[in-house]
Amino acid sequence: MRILAISGSLRAGSHNTDLLQAAAAAAPDGIDITLYDGLKEIPPYDADDDRPGDQPLAVQRLKDALAAADGILIATPEYNSSIPGALKNALDWVSRPLVESPVRNKPVAVVSSSTGMFGGVWAAAETRKVLGALGARTLEDTVAVAKADDRLEHGVDATLLTELRDVVEALATAVASRAALAA
Repeated sequence: MRILAISGSLRAGSHNTDLLQAAAAAAPDGIDITLYDGLKEIPPYDADDDRPGDQPLAVQRLKDALAAADGILIATPEYNSSIPGALKNALDWVSRPLVESPVRNKPVAVVSSSTGMFGGVWAAAETRKVLGALGARTLEDTVAVAKADDRLEHGVDATLLTELRDVVEALATAVASRAALAA
């Protein structure tokens, strides 16, 4: 089973990227979690550049990675109580055309972390809302890490690792259910 992991943070040393790497390390056998590394290269969405068969290479690379994945795991920070611009921009690109979106009907889980007291829950909720509008099958299973700079100072602890593994297992279950329905 192939899960594509996308960090909504472009920052080196990102807590959200750390969460995805920990989730990949904790994933049960048979679940391959690959971290997408091209978010920063995606240009700002411009409908004039959104031409079928002639989209920017970075956009096509993202769409291809999403299409090849069985499920998606997104980790988002919270910027000004919402989704980081780079992540929202990427979702805007993959939304068009909606009927051909590579996230349509695909299981997606969203986790979050922030240095604030709420752990990015607003950004995670907004991300799930946008994904739902794109037709993704968003899971309610989540992890929100508050005060991530303190909590993750020495890495991901055993409790958080278990929580991440639970989200990955829920995502795997959703992927398996989708595959069974398609069979």
